[in-house]
Amino acid sequence: MTTTTVNTKPFLGQVPGTSGLRKAVSVFQQPHYVENFVQSIFNAAGASHGQTAGQTLILGGDGRFYNNHVIQVILKMAAANGFGRVMVGQNGILSTPATSCVIRKHKAMGGIILSASHNPGGPDGDFGIKFNTANGGPAPEKITADIYARSLAISHYTIFDSGLDSGDVDVAQLGLKRLGDMDVEVIDPVADYAELMESLFDFNKISTMIKSGKLTICFDAMHAVNGPYAQDILVKRLGAHSGSLINCVPLTDFGGGHPDPNLAHAHQLVEIMNGPDAPEFGAASDGDGDRNMILGRNFFVTPSDSLAVLAANAKLVPGYSAGIAGIARSMPTSMACDRVADDLGVACFETPTGWKFFGNLMDSDQVTLCGEESFGTGSNHVREKDGLWAVLMWLNILAVREQSVEDIMRDHWRRFGRNYYSRHDYEEIDLDAANALVEHLRGQTATLKGQTFGAYRVEAADDFSYTDPVDGSVSAKQGVRVLFEGGSRIVFRLSGTGTKGATLRVYVERFETDPSHHDQDTQKTLADLIKIAEELAQIHHRTGRAAPTVIT
Repeated sequence: MTTTTVNTKPFLGQVPGTSGLRKAVSVFQQPHYVENFVQSIFNAAGASHGQTAGQTLILGGDGRFYNNHVIQVILKMAAANGFGRVMVGQNGILSTPATSCVIRKHKAMGGIILSASHNPGGPDGDFGIKFNTANGGPAPEKITADIYARSLAISHYTIFDSGLDSGDVDVAQLGLKRLGDMDVEVIDPVADYAELMESLFDFNKISTMIKSGKLTICFDAMHAVNGPYAQDILVKRLGAHSGSLINCVPLTDFGGGHPDPNLAHAHQLVEIMNGPDAPEFGAASDGDGDRNMILGRNFFVTPSDSLAVLAANAKLVPGYSAGIAGIARSMPTSMACDRVADDLGVACFETPTGWKFFGNLMDSDQVTLCGEESFGTGSNHVREKDGLWAVLMWLNILAVREQSVEDIMRDHWRRFGRNYYSRHDYEEIDLDAANALVEHLRGQTATLKGQTFGAYRVEAADDFSYTDPVDGSVSAKQGVRVLFEGGSRIVFRLSGTGTKGATLRVYVERFETDPSHHDQDTQKTLADLIKIAEELAQIHHRTGRAAPTVIT
């Protein structure tokens, strides 16, 4: 085997978004496309200056189409760029939170995750590459900016060349392999993660409740990466019946489905939980295992409410029994957790969307729990959102309180009030039209204060900007907020997770303190605010869309 230098030219648009570089599979299949981006990551990590020499890299993905090919490319490039060891998940599988766990446990310099998260897979689907740093979290903006800059200037990459078609590393068998001067350690993708979960939760308590039949569950892995994790933890360790799991065989195209755990895409789980013999607790996770949806019997828990409930009940869970240091939420996430933070006497931070913005807060011990409205919840046990962690946190609370999901939520609303909340997604709209719509909104922010729309009077309006309290970095233009007197608000932002056109997300929130009004239909309750959002943004006029693609 020899190290080969391959001349190349830059590809435009290799911009890492909030969760790495995501494009259609066909884009990644272009000659040199993957290699260019991976070399840009390695260059940003200091490969050209010998800073990767002898270092450990963690590697894995969600098993989607093209995962196996790119695993082999990265292994050969890592060997050529001086890494001493790559720990790769068996068969190239490693969930995003598990990758973070393994990076931290084994003190690696970082990791590469192959995933497009909740986006569809298969030959006609999406693919993605994300770099996580030594703390286990997504690369911060200064690093992703450096990666992008290097992708625009790249002239060559280096790769190990076996000269043979059979030069691939066998990642199906556990154990130590050798690739040139580099060790390749094929690891059990579940073991380290499951060990961490056992240290946080009362597995005995949960198992007793499950085995007794008092706590029945249904978990939907959506044919994505968390299938093996659920089999190991929920079935083998906690004693759930294998029939409690659905869609738990990972498939390269996610069974033709859309691995996004929401009411629209996890429809099989929703039907089960709304059926006549529904279990007490239902949950789903997404493509790479970092998102979650929580359901009770005929009852949906919004991600924002889930974060608030977990924070309010954290002391019931062994790993958090000493209390939490603080809470962080992305700006569009509802303000339900803010009142819990006030009650606990801890800080609540409002950050831009993207889990990387929570990293500094967790590393500096200012927050313990974090959440995003886009079905992401987690804690400082890793530096990623974590779908199965959220499931186990809920199961632990349910096992201790011995109440239903609905009863726990209603108790919470009586104590803290209810934030009626919904997100309307307009997917794959024309990019120019989307940008013009946002500019139109930005142009109104200076004059909206004091204006009245129906029963709502504007208290403030702005384009959200965040200054990191740890490193002082500033992230501007993170979404337009219209805040009304009394705690209601509308937020508009463009999402960075799609691969076609643009996705406009409209977040609508109304705060209600009266328990007698806690049983209303969410969309009807928010109807006036939804009309105001249309009036302000001129969505139909500017995009041609009369209705959202998805409502959650």
